[in-house]
Amino acid sequence: MKTRRKFIKSSLLGASAAFVVPTIIPSSVLGKNAPSNKINVGQIGCGRIARDHDLPGTMQHNACVVTAVSDLDSNRMKDGKILVEEFYNKKTGSSNAVEIKMYADYKEMLLQKDIDAVIISTPDHWHAQPAMEAALAGKDIYLQKPTSLTIAEGRALSDLVHKQGVILQVGTQQRSSPQFRIAAELVRNGRIGKIHTVKIGLPGDPSGPEAAEMPVPKSLNYEMWLGSTPEVPYTEIGVHPQKGYDRPGWLRLEQYGAGMITGWGQHHYDSAAWGMDTEYTGPIAVEAVAQFPKSGLWNVHGDFMVKQEYANGITVYTSGGYPNGIRYEGTEGWIFVSRGDYVASASDPVDQANSAKALDASDPAILKSVIKPEEIHLYNSDEHHGNWLDCITTRKQPISPVEIGHRACTVCLISHIAMKVPGVLQWSPEKERFIDSDLANSMLSRPQRYPYGTNYVRA
Repeated sequence: MKTRRKFIKSSLLGASAAFVVPTIIPSSVLGKNAPSNKINVGQIGCGRIARDHDLPGTMQHNACVVTAVSDLDSNRMKDGKILVEEFYNKKTGSSNAVEIKMYADYKEMLLQKDIDAVIISTPDHWHAQPAMEAALAGKDIYLQKPTSLTIAEGRALSDLVHKQGVILQVGTQQRSSPQFRIAAELVRNGRIGKIHTVKIGLPGDPSGPEAAEMPVPKSLNYEMWLGSTPEVPYTEIGVHPQKGYDRPGWLRLEQYGAGMITGWGQHHYDSAAWGMDTEYTGPIAVEAVAQFPKSGLWNVHGDFMVKQEYANGITVYTSGGYPNGIRYEGTEGWIFVSRGDYVASASDPVDQANSAKALDASDPAILKSVIKPEEIHLYNSDEHHGNWLDCITTRKQPISPVEIGHRACTVCLISHIAMKVPGVLQWSPEKERFIDSDLANSMLSRPQRYPYGTNYVRA
């Protein structure tokens, strides 16, 4: 870990850090390793996915200790502090095992030399910028999907992460669920013959009610929360609940994302690419139809159908009409894979009745097939957050590295663009541009409201 400390010190931004009281971490209560040998992790964003998924997934591992939290809603930040402190108190049997530091601005956290890595569990429009700034500060990163809001900022993020040499794990945790790896290995090794079609089940979102402007809560730094997106009046169902941690309304607003095509789409497109052997490329053509709300605050897509064509001859169809999951179809059979009854958060809109079987095939014998030593064996991870922590120590690439994440997110984003632009759009995975549509190319980036956004990150 001394080498790790030296790396952070040499990579840190040249700015003075704000004074903070040292975190209390008694070496006798947090496992066999001394605190200096642990990975000190800061949590950026303390909402639903952080509380239900990222913090529990990370804190279960003795290789690290969460030492700081940051959120633009001070109430959520305080709740995050309490959650982490109570976890370590229960784990150690102590009433004051740790004292978690709070940062109203995550940039102050990034300046702290004793923070080795950060988890970014923010709304979608606040993914790429803090990840880029964390990379510049020499921090390793766990980044919730989608990787970016636009293809342009996703490319900027991937390039910078590679330049800085930090470890970035994208939160596409399906890769660490065994059934997705098994399905991909079986497909890659020809157990269903030559693959020609993939069908992905992905729901849309419902329309919502009208919502009047409301006073901004005193606990929320709303101006910064909007970030690079345009200024709009505050309303609670457009941000997140002020009480509790149910599914937030920002997920259903195009200002902050693209709806389920990116929300769950990156999971499924990432997994599908694993089986199709297209992780570092993308479709060459895309077309889509979609329904959008005609009234109400929420405006992301509802029911839809997307068709993508790949250079290797595979056609991918995505719709809410299919069971939630991925069905690979080949010349000699099919394999279906889904999360089963797994949920990342208690408020996930999972249709468990139609996706309860985690792994299925046209012939049960396909699933019993043994992958021989000389055949293709894919990256095996038992737990997604644990894989990230292991890679921080070893400096090996994680199972969901940034470029693969960017490519999967790109499939989501060009599909969303195709929902808005009629006809078949030709796409160049190499140039990351549409070949035949100025209108579609104009949607590869968005204007960014100064001083927020990746355009203003000084790399």
